[in-house]
Amino acid sequence: MKATASSGQRERLVIVGNGMVGHHCVEQLVSRGALQRFEMRVFGEERQRAYDRVHLSEYFGGSCAETLALCEHDFYDANGVHLHLGEAVLEIDRERREVVTAEGRYGYDQLVLATGSYPFVPPIEGSSGNARLVYRTLDDLNGIRAAAAGARRGVVVGGGLLGLEAANALKSLGLEAHVVEFAPRLMPVQLDGEGGAALKAQIEALGVGVHLSRATQSVSAGETYRYRMNFDGGEHLETDLIVFSAGIRPQDALGRGCGLDIAARGGVVIDNHCRSSDPRIFAIGECASWNGSVFGLVAPGYSMARNLAGLLMGEAAVAFTGADMSTKLKLLGVDVGSIGDAHGATPGARSFRFIDEANSAYRRLVVDASGKHVLGAVLVGDNSYYDTLLQYAQNGIALPADPAGLILPQGGGAPALGADALPDSATICSCHNVSKGAVCAAIDSGCSDLAAVKGCTKAATGCGGCAALLKQVFEHELTARGVAVDKSLCEHFAYTRQELYGLVRVEGIRTFSELLERHGKGYLGCDICKPAVGNILASCWNQPIMDPALVPLQDTNDTFMANMQKNGTYSVVPRIPGGEITPDKLIVIGQVAKKYDLYTKITGGQRIDLFGAQLHELPLIWGELIEAGFETGHAYGKSTRTVKSCVGSTWCRYGVQDSVAMALRLEDRYKGLRSPHKLKFAVSGCTRECAEAQSKDIGVIATDKGWNLYVCGNGGMRPRHAELFATDLDDETLVRLIDRVLMFYIRTADKLQRTSVWRENLEGGLDYLKQVIIDDSLGLAGELEAQMQHVVDQYECEWANALNDPEKLKRFRTFVNDRRADPDVHFVREREQRRPAAPLHLIPTVEEAV
Repeated sequence: MKATASSGQRERLVIVGNGMVGHHCVEQLVSRGALQRFEMRVFGEERQRAYDRVHLSEYFGGSCAETLALCEHDFYDANGVHLHLGEAVLEIDRERREVVTAEGRYGYDQLVLATGSYPFVPPIEGSSGNARLVYRTLDDLNGIRAAAAGARRGVVVGGGLLGLEAANALKSLGLEAHVVEFAPRLMPVQLDGEGGAALKAQIEALGVGVHLSRATQSVSAGETYRYRMNFDGGEHLETDLIVFSAGIRPQDALGRGCGLDIAARGGVVIDNHCRSSDPRIFAIGECASWNGSVFGLVAPGYSMARNLAGLLMGEAAVAFTGADMSTKLKLLGVDVGSIGDAHGATPGARSFRFIDEANSAYRRLVVDASGKHVLGAVLVGDNSYYDTLLQYAQNGIALPADPAGLILPQGGGAPALGADALPDSATICSCHNVSKGAVCAAIDSGCSDLAAVKGCTKAATGCGGCAALLKQVFEHELTARGVAVDKSLCEHFAYTRQELYGLVRVEGIRTFSELLERHGKGYLGCDICKPAVGNILASCWNQPIMDPALVPLQDTNDTFMANMQKNGTYSVVPRIPGGEITPDKLIVIGQVAKKYDLYTKITGGQRIDLFGAQLHELPLIWGELIEAGFETGHAYGKSTRTVKSCVGSTWCRYGVQDSVAMALRLEDRYKGLRSPHKLKFAVSGCTRECAEAQSKDIGVIATDKGWNLYVCGNGGMRPRHAELFATDLDDETLVRLIDRVLMFYIRTADKLQRTSVWRENLEGGLDYLKQVIIDDSLGLAGELEAQMQHVVDQYECEWANALNDPEKLKRFRTFVNDRRADPDVHFVREREQRRPAAPLHLIPTVEEAV
């Protein structure tokens, strides 16, 4: 049995639930010095410590539980909080003031319930096993991944926010995805009829089947697929697995079991201070019901957590009076926004609507009877209007004479409201309840850059949706204080990267020294400007980076044309275009790996990575690979990495175009192209999307009429789906548009800026990019194509170039006068291939190494 006595004079505080809201409550308490007042225990039913459920879908994109974790692994221990993971609380003994688990009984003086919610699964005859999956926890996602092995089609029951996220997860696992929704539209809570129709059209264009007004009566054995879903009215749909995302219910069983007041629709009843009917027990987040409402977003839960932490610490009580349920989302790559009274239910409300059926875009602005204030809005297809409309709604800012102008096409969202128009009370970050006044206070306290403001206020560290607005307010406030917002690249160049690119291109500058002499100051440059200029020169002229004048500009990886690993060795990645390789070349890779004792790993981009090469071995390894017909894969550079491909129409019965041939063509054309950040491509032979093209910088998906082009998708910490840019293109048009997009990105992006961030910051958004690239609104099309052709024509394998130059090879010697390895250095391999595989996040892939 566990001890129940309190420690010293401290009260015993127990928090049940280690989800996002429960963890935020702990953070707030710790930051207020709660350990001086409380002995704190936190119970989590799951085995993982608190993780980010908002970005749960990233788990299928390569993230692991550790990546999604909301704190360092030692956060609780370091702050004196007892964390019980995998130990569910089974009941609450209010009389003895104890919580009961399978491990024992624990006393409390104050108890906080943050148990969240559970997915509702309707009672459907025949639904069990893989026909009764849910999408809520990491364990649920592991179950979905296991069920997807060998499956072809998956169905999600529920067309709300989580349902569409689940459909995206199925799609990312390579399944044909379908969504079944009981209501007559998708996201019925957030969207009106027109908005739901626009979202349906966009999602169907991505290859996801949408079935509305369908009620599943039973599940039986299928004929073509494993299961058959039988709908009311006689229709049916077959599938290999079924994921239910038909809503959530408050996890209030503990409250019910100990006799707390429970709302009619579920949830522990709380007052304005999150207190239940028992004055010693509080409830926050999705398990709580305030005024008959349960809030299913993280921001209201965070607000409850903050208010409760202050109350427990004896601060002036701040009442919880409801929450703004406005949301800005990207579902399967489609922008969706909902603000305030999106349905216009307020008496006297009037609406302005913009409908673009050609692009399946929709915007609705709801104003009050006077026409002077925003009540709500609906956005589908373009969230660039969201931030401005939200500020109008939240702060009661008077509308312009023609409110419709706020949602009409502007080439960049609604007309900018301006940071100066926002009152200090305006909410900048709803996740952490950060106001404009708090941002201003952080600046006044000495935060002189955006990173410092984020660290001080936590703004833009939740869902990240407020990042653009935070930057706008930050720069405006610096200017208002007489502080110049310096956008210089560094102390040596009073220009942005974009401006330097223009100078290099227009003036034909080919060396760093020439650029420094003409447009910079100082003599040597620095670690900021040298690699940036080196990248610009390579993007413009594509000279070998090992040329003597260019070598000093390169970082470590480019200097040795290999990725340095954490133990000081290097990785070797030969190019394998489109993943296509001959048996003879496979044999050569195996022979080289065996000869030089290299660890081999197949990467996510369909190449083979060879780890463990020592510096002096690199020329020897590359000599053998190049003799066998390989080229450098540029895995070390900010450049085109891979063009991933499915097997396409050559082999696959679903393929409608030869995706392998197109992947080979694209990789051959863009290999060696240097850019502000690394570039990844993919080509899928049909809408089943086995090459995962919609997660790439350039994605190409075959249709029966040609190719659909997607642009500016990225993986990483904050994945972003690529956006549909053009449809049904022939081969030549596809290549021309890619030429233009990439070269426009190269000449206008900031240093180390990925295509996703570039696109999000691009004034005018996707519509503007289409105007420039497709419609040639700036008259740049021919110039962009010519510049790309110059880069293509200048290509040569950098390793082949180095191997033919004895002077360049000297760089790969451990000693200046000796080609041998250092006899005093011994490398100890941390893992052998014959051992069981460790978790993937412990193995550095080429993509992760840069």
